[in-house]
Amino acid sequence: MLGLNKNDATLFLVVLALTMLAPFILNPFPEGSGMAQFNAGYPDLMQRFVIFGIFAIGFNILFGLTGYLSFGHAAFLGVGSYAAIWSLKLFTLDVIPAIIFAIILAGAFSLLVGFISLRRSGIYFSILTLAFAQMSYALAYSVLTPLTGGETGLQIKGTDTPLLSNVADGEIGRANLLGAEMSSGFDMAVGSWLFTFNLGYYIAAVAMLIAFYLSIRIFRSPFGMMLRAVKSNQQRMNYTGLSPKPYTLAAFVISGMYAGLAGGLMVAMDTQVGPERMFWTASGEVVIMTILGGAGTLLGPVLGAGFIKYFENIVSKINKDILHNWFAFLPDGFEDVMVSLVYPFVGKGWHLTLGILFMLVVIFLPGGLVEGGQRLIGLFRRKSKSSEAGKADGTEPAE
Repeated sequence: MLGLNKNDATLFLVVLALTMLAPFILNPFPEGSGMAQFNAGYPDLMQRFVIFGIFAIGFNILFGLTGYLSFGHAAFLGVGSYAAIWSLKLFTLDVIPAIIFAIILAGAFSLLVGFISLRRSGIYFSILTLAFAQMSYALAYSVLTPLTGGETGLQIKGTDTPLLSNVADGEIGRANLLGAEMSSGFDMAVGSWLFTFNLGYYIAAVAMLIAFYLSIRIFRSPFGMMLRAVKSNQQRMNYTGLSPKPYTLAAFVISGMYAGLAGGLMVAMDTQVGPERMFWTASGEVVIMTILGGAGTLLGPVLGAGFIKYFENIVSKINKDILHNWFAFLPDGFEDVMVSLVYPFVGKGWHLTLGILFMLVVIFLPGGLVEGGQRLIGLFRRKSKSSEAGKADGTEPAE
């Protein structure tokens, strides 16, 4: 199917089903119940899942395949965002040209950064990319204020008159796709459940599916094999007469274009952008997403992005009142003790919980969440095979 082998096609279909059915899957608990706190099926968060999934998929093409660890990918995310917002402000409020401009400009900037940074490898490459990202942040924050809006950032204003959009004087334009606003959608009530279907989410979801499909093709292509050779042993690759630089630069640019796509989609969903999008912490976040999910795997970056964004938006909102409701069945003294024990790990302390989980994954599951899933599947398969073998040779214990 679509040029994919059986396993990859199955994986793609699973991701397709999960993405399209996300409004149902991410709302397992009825509205008004005590567990509704853990529902994640609202448009803003679902958009973040898929957009940062795209960002992590692109980063994984560079880091997962070549082993080059970049700490500057937030710069391409920011460049894509600024390109998209200026397209909306000057050219048209349709998001398609904005996304295209974001990909092109992010790709051009990543070509420049990659050409310089890839002259070194290892920690020196990582420091160079970090330096570029921080320079980009500083330029956006202060020097290029007329283009970036400085500290306050950019957004669509009533004074903006896009060339190809009919916006009345003083009216604030809204991003759209062929006239349909990104915020448009509808709610579907089923009993005590409320499911929200949002146009913006599905546009971002389709973009992620395309990005995921392309990453599969890259992983399985001769180009992907050459990138693995770069990661395995560059010196041996040089002995064969093949230079790794064109391949690593191509991977760097592709990865930057993925980041630009994510940046453009972020602006399409929420028409504002600031320089904080280029800060080094944003680059570190995508590194954690990729490692947590499973660097070098197809599905890992998507899982890692969803895991971190879930913690950031759901676990961080758990306060003491919610905890008291959870432990209300306990005697007063025990209730207060349990709240005191749990509270440091939720709410504002969600980073502590994420850090502990990240440490456990790195120590016990170097392959990330994907490796954890594979181990569980393997465990169940072994139990199933041993059970079948017991039945076959008559050694199964009598009930």
